[in-house]
Amino acid sequence: MKKRNVTFALAAMVSGILFAGCSTDVESNKGQTTAASAEQIQTEDESSGTTDLSQYVIGYSQLANTGTYRIAETNSMKDEAAKRGYELIVTDAQDNTAKQVSDVEDLLAQNIDLLILSPREFEGLETALLTAKEQSVPVILVDRLAKGEPGVDYVTYIATDFVWEGKAAGEWIKEKTGGSCNIIELTGTVGAFSAQDRAAGFKEVIEENPDMKVLASQTGNFERSEGQKVMENLLQAYGDQIDAVFCHNDQMALGAVQAIKAAGYKPNEDILVVGIDGETDAFKSVIAGEMSATVVSSPMYGPITFDTVEKILAGEEIPAETIMEGAVVDSDNAEENMHLAY
Repeated sequence: MKKRNVTFALAAMVSGILFAGCSTDVESNKGQTTAASAEQIQTEDESSGTTDLSQYVIGYSQLANTGTYRIAETNSMKDEAAKRGYELIVTDAQDNTAKQVSDVEDLLAQNIDLLILSPREFEGLETALLTAKEQSVPVILVDRLAKGEPGVDYVTYIATDFVWEGKAAGEWIKEKTGGSCNIIELTGTVGAFSAQDRAAGFKEVIEENPDMKVLASQTGNFERSEGQKVMENLLQAYGDQIDAVFCHNDQMALGAVQAIKAAGYKPNEDILVVGIDGETDAFKSVIAGEMSATVVSSPMYGPITFDTVEKILAGEEIPAETIMEGAVVDSDNAEENMHLAY
């Protein structure tokens, strides 16, 4: 049940400028355009006339609650909500876009005051966003982008720079191989914004270096077991031709390491393996000399997301997007950067 009366209207605007670089810092605000103003969102305590933001009910639609990254992301949201005294209702779409649309409708039916949405796919959630807009419920997109216009279909977008992550992985492989190598690419979920952008960033490096060749690019759906299975098949097809494997997340990279070992090769010696996310297991694998590198993409969205929630509910101006910065970790700096792992 709602604890406040919220009047919500969004102004049209343009997106902010994406971050393009590398840092061990966690947070960076880009762009000065705003998604809402104090005049557009008005809140008032029904009994005393004072503001008590902690009494709002927040909905969080998680695309899936499996795997280290998603579980850490969900727990970060729950922990921050509890810390600040919010009631947070969490749903799990189980990696199914149709279910996520249904989940959002269920959350809206529970009269939430604001929706946090981690989209499974870029397209397919337009109906959910429209329903939220029709019910005047502000939406924050977290971790992945969904099709829509900022300031119209959603308030703001909080994420890492996926294009930069893919490019950083490619540049690391280029440096270690001298720009001449054959690569296997294990991609994320087909249609996922993160997978599309990581592939795009990696492709930039490939196109600039004609001696870097992608032998095959297949999806492992961000899952360790699928990544291992796909890598097993690709090792049978390409074997000694493979110099490096680029995986869109650490789970698939860890699966690829197992496949490489089972096939009689030495990961990080015979075949380089690079992932993205910065999981604790990935850090440990890098330190152990099996995974070659990981590009940190933190799932700890709770603090920055709820900072944004409170700004929206208080009617403060916010940027069109907030980009959390990443870092490249390999054997040279893994131990000193363990604090970035999750």
